[in-house]
Amino acid sequence: MDLKAFQMLEYINNRLNNIEKNIANLDEKIEFSIQLQRNHLIRIKHGETVDDNMILMGQPYNDLSPKSSYSVYKNADMDYIIVDVSHEKSKPKVHIEGVIRIPLEELVTRYSELQSKTTPILIISEKGLRSIQACELLVKKGYFNINNVSGGYHFWPEAGTANKLKAA
Repeated sequence: MDLKAFQMLEYINNRLNNIEKNIANLDEKIEFSIQLQRNHLIRIKHGETVDDNMILMGQPYNDLSPKSSYSVYKNADMDYIIVDVSHEKSKPKVHIEGVIRIPLEELVTRYSELQSKTTPILIISEKGLRSIQACELLVKKGYFNINNVSGGYHFWPEAGTANKLKAA
């Protein structure tokens, strides 16, 4: 009888441990969701655009079209940071003034170079794939005003001009 009681206590203890882990996971998810909603409210308060998907689907960063990103880039009155997370050996199709180059592989250790967690950050890469990963990483590190440049350098408005100049 003692063995069965011991086994039953061990079973109950394991179940309690699993329940505690599940509660901790739920707490973490709820805290992330609350922080995400706060971040969206801050963006709205500052008059920034919040994509419907950010609110409805809980997407933690904006996906900006290259045209929208370019208008932010050209707006002298807007404060922002632009980060290139392209592969270290790649050469961008165009030169973007003021870009901070941090390859995606180094971002996990160099993200603190982006000192402001509130300033809008435009993330760009060769084709916009690495920038998605960078956006997700920065959100996990507590940055909330993250904007992915969809299509990356490939669709950056000045890229078409640069290609035409090379062909001429």
